[in-house]
Amino acid sequence: MRGREFETSQPRGLPGQKVIVERVKYKIYGIIGALLTLIIPFFLMLNDTDNHLKQAQSLCPIKMTTGFPCPSCGITKSIVSFYKGNIAQSLTYHILGPALVFFCFFTVLLLLVELKNKKEYFNQYLYNKKTAYGLALFLALYHLIRLYYFIQQHTLQEILKESLWQ
Repeated sequence: MRGREFETSQPRGLPGQKVIVERVKYKIYGIIGALLTLIIPFFLMLNDTDNHLKQAQSLCPIKMTTGFPCPSCGITKSIVSFYKGNIAQSLTYHILGPALVFFCFFTVLLLLVELKNKKEYFNQYLYNKKTAYGLALFLALYHLIRLYYFIQQHTLQEILKESLWQ
């Protein structure tokens, strides 16, 4: 026994108006998010005249609670160092910092072109499970390596000092 297809008032293959509006809305959110990711570290860089970012306590809730860095700890400092032109220091804070800057610029440009042309490009790569799993695996391995070196370089007292439990 075969199942029946759902009947729609739209011609087959054409998304409804509501779907199009949702996609436009998500593209605008994507542009705003990518721009904020680029702009906030830029303003932090402008206000970092006394290099307080190097000594300042992280505002990461995971690090503040446990004393251990989370997978994204160091991204902001990495982007600030990248903006200052210090690539080596940027990579020591977080290896994905410079890549995130390029990805955000690419995302803003891509989404603006998609909004203008009313076409979607690179969806087969950007919304691919293999890509997502690959990035998640890379980030997990990178984080485990960072945690190993973090534990090797810090005493328990130093780790607790970075947490709320000091």
